[in-house]
Amino acid sequence: MLRFPRWALPCPRTGCVLERTADSTMISHGLPGPKGMTTFLNISMSLDGFVAGPNPTLEEPLGEGGEQLHEWTVRLESWRAQHGLEGGESNADADLVRETHERTGAFVMGRRMFSGGSGPWEDDPKANGWWGDDPPFDRPVYVVTHHAREPLVLGSTTFTFVDGIEEAILQAREAAGDRDVQISGGASVAQQALNAGLLDELNIHVAPQVLGGGVRLFESADPGALELVRAVESPHVAHLTYRVR
Repeated sequence: MLRFPRWALPCPRTGCVLERTADSTMISHGLPGPKGMTTFLNISMSLDGFVAGPNPTLEEPLGEGGEQLHEWTVRLESWRAQHGLEGGESNADADLVRETHERTGAFVMGRRMFSGGSGPWEDDPKANGWWGDDPPFDRPVYVVTHHAREPLVLGSTTFTFVDGIEEAILQAREAAGDRDVQISGGASVAQQALNAGLLDELNIHVAPQVLGGGVRLFESADPGALELVRAVESPHVAHLTYRVR
């Protein structure tokens, strides 16, 4: 792996300091996050702007090539520990994944991220989600869906099914306490939250992949004015944090 000298320089637009360390990690300092509870999007994206590939199926819920967007995270010690697995790499990526999980008090996700299905729950082959009897969230999860059902408790995670992004975020904020609310995806829920002005921050993990088609993050959403407040770079992914003005 290439080694870079440590250097730092001020960013003339924001006033923050961009720093590259000896292990090729680049970080920025000097801008505090929003005060109080933050509602933030946390999602991986390809270089050409897709968060899922074309032609999703139950076997490939992220579409053709979509799993490549998450290869950077499955290798990490912090991600593997959340999923009850041993081993993994300890590096800047792992620290960021751990930090993101620790700051999160509740999650919001869409129906397709939860199960890949649509329509009545009795017709959904993955009606209890993708994660088995012990999901890795360990926090309340609010699933946006038009199809009502009773809350689902699996392990230490309770899934609550809510009609509408506004109500889902409202309930998640109440449940999160003094922590933040994470919107995990998919693209439709992210777009709804952006268009409703309900997001404070975008955490976009740009993987070095080109999908050429699929589901775009900003297909029908206008994020408005964004301010880059953090950048963390590694050989596998670039983590970009934007504050929504």
